[in-house]
Amino acid sequence: MADGVELTARHPETALLTAAFDAARRSDRQGSAVHLRGEAGVGKTALLDWAAACAEDQGFSVLRAEGVQAEEGTAFGALHQILRPLTHRLDVLPRRWREALDLALGLGTGPAQGGLLVGAAALALLADATRKGPLLILLDDLQWVDASSATVFAFLHRRIAELPLVVVSAGRPGGPAAGGWAARVVDIGPLTPSDAEQLLRRRHPGLATATVEYVLAEAVGNPLALVELPHQLDPGPGDDISLSRRTPLRPGLERLFLSRLTRLSPEAARVLLLVALGGGTAAWNVGSWLRTVAGDRADEVLDDIEAGGLAQVDPVGRLVFRHPLVRTAVIAWATEAQQRAAHRELAVALGPDDPRRPIHEAAATTQPDDRLAARLQEAGRALSGRGGDAEGALLLYHAGKLSTDAEDRARRLTWAAVMAARGGRLAFTASLVEELRRGTVPADIAPLFAYAVVYVDHSHLVDFTSSFTLLPKLLDSLAETPDTAFPGLAEQVYFKLLLAASYTDDTQAWRALAKHRHHMSPTARLCHQVWADPARTAHGASGELARIAAGPSEEQGVGSAWLVLWTATALDMADAPLRRRFLGQHSYATQGSIAKAKARQDYLHGHWDQAEVCLREATTAAELGYHCNALLLRHLYAHFLAGRGDEAGLREIALTIEPLAARAGMVLVQRQLAHLHALAALAHGRYEEAYTALRAVMPPGELPRGLPWFQLPFLDFVYAAVRTGRSAEARAHLAAAREARMAEISPHHAFLLAAAGALAAPDDEADDRYGEAYAVPGAEQWIFEMARLRLADGERLRRAQSLTARDALGAAHRTFRSLGALPWAERAERELRSAGHPVRAPGDRPGLLTAQELRIARLAADGLTNKEIGSLLRLSPRTVSGHLYRIFPKLGISSRAALAWALGED
Repeated sequence: MADGVELTARHPETALLTAAFDAARRSDRQGSAVHLRGEAGVGKTALLDWAAACAEDQGFSVLRAEGVQAEEGTAFGALHQILRPLTHRLDVLPRRWREALDLALGLGTGPAQGGLLVGAAALALLADATRKGPLLILLDDLQWVDASSATVFAFLHRRIAELPLVVVSAGRPGGPAAGGWAARVVDIGPLTPSDAEQLLRRRHPGLATATVEYVLAEAVGNPLALVELPHQLDPGPGDDISLSRRTPLRPGLERLFLSRLTRLSPEAARVLLLVALGGGTAAWNVGSWLRTVAGDRADEVLDDIEAGGLAQVDPVGRLVFRHPLVRTAVIAWATEAQQRAAHRELAVALGPDDPRRPIHEAAATTQPDDRLAARLQEAGRALSGRGGDAEGALLLYHAGKLSTDAEDRARRLTWAAVMAARGGRLAFTASLVEELRRGTVPADIAPLFAYAVVYVDHSHLVDFTSSFTLLPKLLDSLAETPDTAFPGLAEQVYFKLLLAASYTDDTQAWRALAKHRHHMSPTARLCHQVWADPARTAHGASGELARIAAGPSEEQGVGSAWLVLWTATALDMADAPLRRRFLGQHSYATQGSIAKAKARQDYLHGHWDQAEVCLREATTAAELGYHCNALLLRHLYAHFLAGRGDEAGLREIALTIEPLAARAGMVLVQRQLAHLHALAALAHGRYEEAYTALRAVMPPGELPRGLPWFQLPFLDFVYAAVRTGRSAEARAHLAAAREARMAEISPHHAFLLAAAGALAAPDDEADDRYGEAYAVPGAEQWIFEMARLRLADGERLRRAQSLTARDALGAAHRTFRSLGALPWAERAERELRSAGHPVRAPGDRPGLLTAQELRIARLAADGLTNKEIGSLLRLSPRTVSGHLYRIFPKLGISSRAALAWALGED
């Protein structure tokens, strides 16, 4: 129990939250985030209440917000709820940050600011507040938090590790708002039968056994149902409840509050409906609503509301619903006429410039209204300018529906479609495009509509046909007329066509791109250069990218962000500092590009413990309707499986990727999957099989056009050719790469060329070639490939009976084990044993450790303290200690001193 908040069971959840509070209060100030996920009524809000009481007892300041379905269209509404108690401290922020936050929260006016500034300003304001003590942020009903606030919260999640700040959110499964959040997800399930009975008997003592059994069977462990269902059963004689007229729970848990709603006075019901539809502002102004609705009977009506147990006025004067489902029940119970009347009343109460006023006016009307449509359009554009594309799209949609002129309607719906796509509501965009296709689109909006069509076909349907039929003509049209009606559209169209060409290698698309290349920005030209035919056109691209990336980031638009990230991905240069430039942009398309770039860099840099994050990003993309992103992220996840030699996992995920890629003509994905199957075969020593697969991707001595990312299969082809005795083909491949000046493309290309040269070197040159590969600047960052190079070097030295073989083999073995690449680790172990340095056999106890546990065990074996390990791995010392507690019994040891021996190291 925490300050009167009593929970039944939920011990693992409360222990986790308590640990998070303890970490935030310690001297090292470890911030963290937890997301509670569960069905309606399962107890998420009760856990948030418990967390609030517990944190306040420990000296935390608590900031709380609730997602409200009626306020999904209010940009930054939830962020405003959180920051409202801190707005008096805005003066501590630098002027530009203060202006960005003022604009986002509707406290000021001015030109739109980049989303990065809003996130940075919010973070700075929260950091300043933590100087007085730790903070707890609670977010309830996350599935209804507006998209703009959700993006800022995602930005904050990635940056709270060093602040005494804990974020606890709660939402239903399948809600897209938590996509990409750096939070630990905890699934909240129903109570066990014994816990459910304990809760029921505590809240409703005296129930007869038969009634208890009925309620337990109906509630199925749902705490809200257990508490509320007895109120719906008819009282019978005596102290028990009659079973003669039972009310089932279907169609929803909102029915649990029906009997209480029917007993309210008309005035009380009207006040509750105003607050339910009006959201936060109405909740704060409950006193004025009571006076308006009930006059002198205001206190009597408030007593009626609180006596029904549906809502109560909290100490700061807000009317707070008993449970989020009460709000839903109040709205569902009201008739359409009552809802429209309430919306009219709410609109009148808001100022003429308040962006929420036209939303309520639109909900209150049933007839077309051009004046209101124009106001909604203006409000939608203003929301989009503040970074609220998803919310602006809803206003444009309503504006279109209220338009009397068909062409005005089409224009507004087209803008709504594009804004919804930018705001991460692609399924909504798809429905709007389908609706617009059934009518006539005016010529002046046709370019934007064509872009929306391609966006849906490409990202949602994974179909590139319209990219090739519409975009070349659209580029021709935009080249002939100044880009004033749709600023930046030409560049975004060029990028979409470049993506389609990169995926499919369509000849006509490449021709159109080459035709318009010189009309584009330097960033777009560079992106074309690194994807069109990189072996022949990408020389010097890494230096040019560095110059572009060194420019200002806050002024770069969405199109520029996509181009920079796609260019950097081609060059294997999308490292964290570059990605951070775009983390705050309010566009799922940008966030999806960041997720893909990060997944590839995690693979290349050996952060294979992030593989599951990549898979979660794929799930998020699919939930949002970005099915092309979901396919590509699963394809990137396949890289981790192939590197680990997990052929069963690779086959399984290939079955979900290959059919869709084949249907869409995505030859890039198909060729890379062929390479990944070959890489898995190399892991298991099936060199001939790998050679045959790789030869189909790139013939000996050729760096074929239409093969972006050729650098990875290039190294593996040389390796497979050498292992199968085809040294001449390996040398031919090297000669082709040197003639193409592969080393001048990027640092990764330079290392892979040097590594391939070492693998194919004759014995009398091998020492020099391996030395050159190790000496390539930045070579150590390519973790997996460097380990493979060391393994090959160690094998060579072992055969020559060199004493230095052990160093190369030991380093390779440690890396493979930390990556979870067990087939490669087993090969290193066999070589070490052959060299007279036995290690534990594969499948022995170290193999039971996860990649993260292996990393922690390795650092502890090297003598690092828990705090030092936590600092390196961004974990709390307590988490490190917990890992070691599980590691010791797995290895059959009881102390740190035995770790090196147990891991098979000296």
